[in-house]
Amino acid sequence: MSVRLYIGNLPKEEIDRQELQAVFAAEGDAVTTKLIKDRKTGKCRGFGFLTVNNDEQADQIIEKYNGQLFKETPIKLEKALPRTKGEEGEEQAAPTSSAGSTPSPKVNKEGSRREKGSKKSRRGGGGRETSTSTSDSDAIRPDPRWASELEKLKQMLAAQTTN
Repeated sequence: MSVRLYIGNLPKEEIDRQELQAVFAAEGDAVTTKLIKDRKTGKCRGFGFLTVNNDEQADQIIEKYNGQLFKETPIKLEKALPRTKGEEGEEQAAPTSSAGSTPSPKVNKEGSRREKGSKKSRRGGGGRETSTSTSDSDAIRPDPRWASELEKLKQMLAAQTTN
């Protein structure tokens, strides 16, 4: 079974795959590299992948090459996250060490667009957040334009519950 390794901290310039392959030439033909490039400029996006035969070989390569200089920058080698359906390599750049700390969101048919959309909605304002819970008034600040109206409503509600 082959194992993919993430190669990070590559210089963001025009790099040829053969140059990166030459770094791992001592490991033989069983090791293949893939360099992730920007489609418009053709320059490296700062990461790539290395495919090896098994876990033992992967561990040896990580120990041997992690931190080694490539074009005056130390490269970072880690086991890559498994590829999920609908992605073309952009999201797999995250190393496995971060996988245990935060669960990854479910990816729909559009790939990573769901994440981008949810980030965008967080920027929109606090309108949705104020209606979800009124018991957490310290954690959620109301919109200042409606704060006085909201306070009046709270007082009217409190008066109704005491009667």
